[in-house]
Amino acid sequence: MQNEISSKMIKYQGANGKGIDAFIAEPKGVQQAPAIIVIHEIWGLDGHIKDVAERFAREGYVALAPHLFSSGAVPPEMTPENIKATMQFFMSIPPEKQRDTEYAKQKLAEIGDEAKRAAVSTLMPKIFNLPRDKLTAELEKAVEYLGTLSNVKKGAIGSVGFCFGGGMSALLACTGKTKASIIFYGESPPSESVKGIKGAVMGLYGGRDKRINATLKDLVEAMAENEKDFQMKIFPGASHAFFNDTNPVNYNASAAKEAWPMVLDFFRRKLAS
Repeated sequence: MQNEISSKMIKYQGANGKGIDAFIAEPKGVQQAPAIIVIHEIWGLDGHIKDVAERFAREGYVALAPHLFSSGAVPPEMTPENIKATMQFFMSIPPEKQRDTEYAKQKLAEIGDEAKRAAVSTLMPKIFNLPRDKLTAELEKAVEYLGTLSNVKKGAIGSVGFCFGGGMSALLACTGKTKASIIFYGESPPSESVKGIKGAVMGLYGGRDKRINATLKDLVEAMAENEKDFQMKIFPGASHAFFNDTNPVNYNASAAKEAWPMVLDFFRRKLAS
């Protein structure tokens, strides 16, 4: 039986002294619950991520989804309007071409709206070169914030992230601040950082996500060398962002349906026990 929940937007104190906007979803009537930090894709805190946070709350977790781009650590061009325009352009490109820069330039030239073309052209190179060290610090502050909440079970904080957020979930795990972390098709952390992991880690990847999967061999070797609690699953036929049901280009219903019980089982065993 799922829990009734409450959810709202809040602010928590960030690493640079600014307030970080965040969405929090909580199960009603639960005195002590494990917590999960839900980390958004490159497009920022949107309806899909809020929905995932609420799914976790219904399962009995306190779920916090920070809007990392509200921290002031990212380029000022990353406004909601520019991100939306870039997202629409990016999602119009077939999955197998989404990392082909020459193809992207060709499609970019076909945008008739000059202002939109300029915004996308400016933002595209920057969204793949964000200050991840600063953003990781903001996630560490999210862990600290959750630790102050009376309804969060002490020491039972995990993370899950998607795409850009998957890579950030991995980097947060490498700080040793989380007990359990999930990477959904995110970039692998530097091999030398893996030694800092103290909790369990699970990676979930689409079989067709060639760019992300190219680093998995190094990740597995680093996890084994450092004797970390690590498991992974590759979903054949699934592309990058296969879990996002608001993304009609990449969403894979069967892979997403299979992944969700795996996520819940992982957190139950590693975090909620």
